[in-house]
Amino acid sequence: MVRRCLIVDDNERFLAVARTSLERDGLEVVGTATTVADALDKTDRLHPDVVLVDIALGAESGFDLTRQLVERHPDLRARVVLISTRREDDYADLIALSPAAGFVWKAQLSGGAVRELVPETS
Repeated sequence: MVRRCLIVDDNERFLAVARTSLERDGLEVVGTATTVADALDKTDRLHPDVVLVDIALGAESGFDLTRQLVERHPDLRARVVLISTRREDDYADLIALSPAAGFVWKAQLSGGAVRELVPETS
């Protein structure tokens, strides 16, 4: 079962709201990160089941982070979920080319939405 989650977003307020919402839905948020470097470090240390990655991380790219996460942790292939305030259609081609499990619009982010995209872990 998907239990342990890392959220990567450059907006601290969103991180707090998402943490509360996801924990209410039964996910354990083991950490949050606001930069690519922070996300890579916390993934190395915390070994989350799933990583939620904002596509726009300030000047950094969530797509680049997703590729780096999967290169460093092959077990995260299909366990990274891209998120954004923009709709999926705005990024459809880039999402399809990425190793992410899929995309969730931030307005619809929930534990259920994450579980729909990410396969169960043992």
